[in-house]
Amino acid sequence: MDDAPENLDILRTRLTAKGYDVITAQDGEAGLARARAEAPDLVLLDIMMPKLDGIAVLKALKADAALRFVPVVLVTAKADTRDVIVGLEAGADDYLTKPFDQAALVARVRSLLRIKALNDLAAAQAEKLAAQAEALAAANRSLEARVAAQVAEIERIGRLRRFLPPQLAEIVSREGGGALASHRREITVVCCDLRGFTALTEASEPEDVMTVLGEYHQCVGELIFRHEGTLERFAGDGVMVIFNDPLPCPDHSSRGVRLALEMRDAMVTLGETWRRRGHTVGFGASVAVGYATLGEIGFDQRREYTAIGSVVSLAHRLCAAAKPGQVLISQRVLAAVEPHCEATPVGPLELKGFAKPVPAFDALRWREG
Repeated sequence: MDDAPENLDILRTRLTAKGYDVITAQDGEAGLARARAEAPDLVLLDIMMPKLDGIAVLKALKADAALRFVPVVLVTAKADTRDVIVGLEAGADDYLTKPFDQAALVARVRSLLRIKALNDLAAAQAEKLAAQAEALAAANRSLEARVAAQVAEIERIGRLRRFLPPQLAEIVSREGGGALASHRREITVVCCDLRGFTALTEASEPEDVMTVLGEYHQCVGELIFRHEGTLERFAGDGVMVIFNDPLPCPDHSSRGVRLALEMRDAMVTLGETWRRRGHTVGFGASVAVGYATLGEIGFDQRREYTAIGSVVSLAHRLCAAAKPGQVLISQRVLAAVEPHCEATPVGPLELKGFAKPVPAFDALRWREG
């Protein structure tokens, strides 16, 4: 607010260049009316103006409940100390005398707007806290049940994250427990374990065995999540991974074979590290595809997600038959991944629990493209 058009032009040009929206008025009455209509973030106010001087406008602003916290800078030619005191005592937040340094004006505007923003944020937070307190009081009777439900959900998500890739755990969490209900589906099962692990546990200190297991689980775990497999369980050195459940993927057999081959290759490097420590440990894996029933098993305090069916037994038996460095795959898996997978026959194999010899193949490498 300033009755001199040239002053308004200077202020408007300078502040607009800094990105501010500027509203002007050439007398006190018009300025006060516009302030009440527009609710500005800051007021630059001349003192000597017609109709209503700046001090009267300032007092009116501070008396208005909607505007009393809007910072006001008096920009005036009245430079006497008594004038400054009168202005500040009337409620001004700052005082600039004309002619003013434009950079200093912009700096003070920026500073006062920052303070106002903090005050606005504090007021908004106070309103939010009051609303939250009111809502909390209204919901107090059901608070215990709500907290119990939230704790149960957190525990459920925690269980999911132990055997699902993070992205699948989030989806299953959103869809609710129905996603883990018992159902039948074709899946690819990958099993792997360490060769010579029993001998390692007998000949080594428990701490050394735990170190080997930790490095092994870290190595294969990262690959499992990278290929978006469902980690069914860690059982000592035994690992079982499911593809195509709980979310379907059209290339589940390919993912399973590629995971097994990448685990085999990664374990070559890790095996060299173990050998330098005096541990002779190998690695074997298998991949089988077939139909299984999947769902949660267990009791109230402990539940797991698993697959049940002959395909699981086949994967475990093939894994047990695999020699160090081998990835044995079933005939159905080979049919699904040809011609991308180079494999050689090693069977038929006599497998425990299977009445007839089972054709098996050693997966050697994956052909990209």
